[in-house]
Amino acid sequence: MDDIKWLDFQSTVDSRGRLTAIEGGTHIPFQIARVFYVHEVSERTDRGGHAHRDTDQVLTCVYGSMKVDASDGSRVGTFVLDDATKGIYVPRMIYVRLYDFSPGAVLLVLANTVYDRTRSLRSWREYLAAKGLSDAPEPFLRSGGQP
Repeated sequence: MDDIKWLDFQSTVDSRGRLTAIEGGTHIPFQIARVFYVHEVSERTDRGGHAHRDTDQVLTCVYGSMKVDASDGSRVGTFVLDDATKGIYVPRMIYVRLYDFSPGAVLLVLANTVYDRTRSLRSWREYLAAKGLSDAPEPFLRSGGQP
């Protein structure tokens, strides 16, 4: 998964604690158009399960930990987010699944576009068709055939 990159955020520590800053165009490779966070995720619940046609994102777990499975249609990579001073850059047209959230985990997402559901590819088949790839098995299925 060469397109996904780890990013280090600017972090300053002193006797008062830690301050971590994220600046669009400086620490991440785009200007930020949207910020959202995912939290209070129920145990054994997945999020994601889609790709964005024209949205690049940076994901960082600001509290707790979680995992990201990402696929470009042929390769799959797993990333563990457990450090609020680091994040991953996920470019457009990468299919992701977010899972294994620790209790109380908070995932912060920075995006270069505002949300438009019509620009999301919500199924594996739709994603493969948009990439012009032949039918391939869904890489994120858990035992029992459920994503």
